[in-house]
This record gives sequence, C-alpha cells and structure tokens, in this order.
Amino acid sequence: MVSQLQNVAIDCADAYELARFWSEVTGYPLHPEDRPGDKETQVMLPHGPLLFFNQVPEPKTVKNRLHLCLRPETSREEEVERLLGLGAGFVADHRGPDGLGWVILTDPEGNEFCVLRGESDHARPGV
Repeated sequence: MVSQLQNVAIDCADAYELARFWSEVTGYPLHPEDRPGDKETQVMLPHGPLLFFNQVPEPKTVKNRLHLCLRPETSREEEVERLLGLGAGFVADHRGPDGLGWVILTDPEGNEFCVLRGESDHARPGV
C-alpha cells in the first residue's frame, strides 16, 4: 500500500488572489466554485497534484523549504519576463554561461519558485 500525492498546499494571506496568479502562471483554471474571499482555492492542473491555496493568519517569515520548479514551453528568458509582468519578484539568477541553471523568483506573497530552461532552450545548440 502506498499514498498518492493529492495536492501541493500553499499557505497564504489571500487564497483567491494567489491562486489567480498561479492560474495565470500555469495557464490552468481555478476550481469553478472558487470566488474572491474564499479561504481555500485550487488551481486545476490536468496532470499530477492540484495547487491548493489555504488562507492562514500568519505571514511568511523564512525561505521556503519546498518550492515549485517550472519548465516553460518557451525560453527561460521569455518566461521570466512574462512572470515578472504578472507580478512575480526577482530573487537570484543562477544561469551559467553554458545555458544551464535557473532563475529564482517569488510569487506576490513571497514564495520562492524556480524557472528552469525551457523546451526551446534545449533545442538551441550551445544553450
């Protein structure tokens, strides 16, 4: 007997607004019954666990011990620019001259996540 991963729970100050951000990031919808002011919301990913947002009273205080890593369909650079435009914050750039590495961003509530090389980065020689 084993357990299956149902969701990735993210504590936050505003569940609906943070879920809206992640819905834009992933391109997948919120649960159809989610509304502004809800204390629990979900982004309905088609494969794997759901992203579950749980409103809590205390603020984030330290670096995440668990974070999401994104692999964009476009280039890493294009995706970083898009996410910054959606309201992500920039933390650090860990890209190497060989094209390997990642960029660390934060969502609007300060939760860190990484943007890895995109599919188009793998197709370009030397990147």
